[in-house]
Amino acid sequence: MLQIVPLLLIYFLAPTISTSLDIRLDLKPVDAGSGYTKFKLLQRAAVRSSNRAARLFSGHTGFSGHITAREPVEPHEGEYLIELAIGMPGQAVLLTLDTGSDLIWTQCQPCLICFNQSFPLYNPSVSSTYYKYPCSSKLCNALSLNACHGECMYGYGYGDNSTTFGILSSESFTLGSTDSTVTVQDVGFGCGVLNRGIFLNESGIAGFGRGALSLVSQLGVGKFAYCLTSFDQNNTSPLFMGSLAKLHGPVQTTPILTNPANPTFYYLSLKGITVGTRSLKLPKSVFELKKNGKGGVILDSGTAITRMAQAAFQQVKRAFVSQIKLKVARDTTGIFDLCFLAPPSNSSYNVIVPRLVFHFDGADMEFPQDNYINIDQDTGLLCLLILESDEETIIGNIQQQSMKILYDLEKEKLSFVPAQCDRL
Repeated sequence: MLQIVPLLLIYFLAPTISTSLDIRLDLKPVDAGSGYTKFKLLQRAAVRSSNRAARLFSGHTGFSGHITAREPVEPHEGEYLIELAIGMPGQAVLLTLDTGSDLIWTQCQPCLICFNQSFPLYNPSVSSTYYKYPCSSKLCNALSLNACHGECMYGYGYGDNSTTFGILSSESFTLGSTDSTVTVQDVGFGCGVLNRGIFLNESGIAGFGRGALSLVSQLGVGKFAYCLTSFDQNNTSPLFMGSLAKLHGPVQTTPILTNPANPTFYYLSLKGITVGTRSLKLPKSVFELKKNGKGGVILDSGTAITRMAQAAFQQVKRAFVSQIKLKVARDTTGIFDLCFLAPPSNSSYNVIVPRLVFHFDGADMEFPQDNYINIDQDTGLLCLLILESDEETIIGNIQQQSMKILYDLEKEKLSFVPAQCDRL
């Protein structure tokens, strides 16, 4: 089940890691300004999370022609968007931040088939720094699968039959916030000219995975960090690279593990869980990354709501049921696995919600209550924001809110600290 072959559709030679680039970016929630209620936002996020999990942990057959590939990530299931500029002069694009993939790509003119996007299509013909890799180039020859039609072509497909074909290209990328920008030359990316599928407002994807073609690998930054504001607010969330990626306060650190079967992902060693006053007695194997590449625990920016391996989820569910003194209720949408009947808004009854702590190797992550419980007065439901999975566990971005999380790529460590993200 846990197989992804291959992740590297476009191969970039990895630069020596350095921290010379200091960059701040602002992330925008994909549903920002939509007008949905908080519960509706959660329902939409839960559906996207379920769909994304199915793609992350299954291989998908690609095209039937000369260009074939498998790709685990649904681009329109991403949760946070980055605005940056490509080319000289710069042209704005809106890309999905994705720590679960490596590829960078955007839609390009002249486009044979393109999905709708909020920005004009990137036009390489008006850029002085655009370059097409020739078929004889080292990068083209390093492609897992390619095609040559006078230039180096790439293509890949997604699990829902979304597809993109394009040209292996190099460009200047301008990144940063309104206060400060940095322009980086010769960033390899896919210039997509034939794209099909269901997308939102984005132009493509910015892969932040651990592979050589990801944005963080190509920029050569040794660290990056983000701090996610509440999903139901319209505030942007800051992302830092280089020396700006640093933490202050009661910092906790845990190793980042590597799964040879899925080297792109950021795996963590989760040892146990506490719900309220109860330390759950979980079998050692429930979060273990197995030799066959299955199982394990991933921290993922593109998944909204945490999905937990079945054996662990059932114990977590029982612990909440025994400690929350409310009647269990059914979510009529069938989206959430555990809900309770919430007391009326005019009731004086005070719901006591047990704390939730994930115990990693060397670090304890205690979640703010809003990260795992939602009370919706319209539906009268109090729901647990964790979904049941099969073997794998994915820690989603809603559970990562109100924490500054740092990925140290050099030391292969993940650190985190509570933070007021809207004040950074």
